[in-house]
Amino acid sequence: MIRELPIPELSLVVLVGVSGSGKSSFAAKHFGRYEVISSDFCRGLVADDENDQSATPAAFEVLHLIAGRRLAAGRLTVVDATNVQQDARRQLVDLARAHDVLPVAIVLDVPEDVCVARNAARADRDFGAGVVRRQHGQLRRSLRGLAREGFRVVHVLRGVEEVDAARIVREKLRNDHRHETGPFDVIGDVHGCRAELESLLTRLGTGSSATARGAPSTPSTRTGARPCSSATWWTAAPTRRACCGW
Repeated sequence: MIRELPIPELSLVVLVGVSGSGKSSFAAKHFGRYEVISSDFCRGLVADDENDQSATPAAFEVLHLIAGRRLAAGRLTVVDATNVQQDARRQLVDLARAHDVLPVAIVLDVPEDVCVARNAARADRDFGAGVVRRQHGQLRRSLRGLAREGFRVVHVLRGVEEVDAARIVREKLRNDHRHETGPFDVIGDVHGCRAELESLLTRLGTGSSATARGAPSTPSTRTGARPCSSATWWTAAPTRRACCGW
């Protein structure tokens, strides 16, 4: 059965899983080529060797730089690294917050023996089962605290079957109005006064129509311009609820 994983279409997606859990394959299957930033690839960039662990600090400097530039440009970004240590995740949560995007954690909780077998079958992975065992322990201790760490969305895939059955669903953010087109009539601060608001709408050539049961009226445009506001209306005024209603 397919399991849908909803994520904000603009977010920082942090893959979490031990070596051999299938993070890179998962990323390649569900995300675009340039959306994924791999810690292994970044090690290769700085050391000509994806397995050179001594290059890890420099590699993550590069990873964070690239991720930050992508987020600043408004592009979904996926971090492909083990991310089983809280400090590593904290830096990524901070990066997401610095760019006003939501951090998302997708956990690949694959059995330890499967990960050990996969690593043993790879010629480029020369570390033993002890490394996987240590990472797996860190992962297990991390699962319950991901939301408290600041991840706004957490998906945990338990076992190979759930990983294989997953499907990413990108959801539009509620505050994303890039599809809206003008012209607009921009209204500033009306101090929560309905009479002032209706007077402004009339002057702008915008009428209003009453809704059922005495609910606040909603504007109906006659000029083609759409009324919008750049101000905070929830102030100490008697008709603020009516203003917010439209």
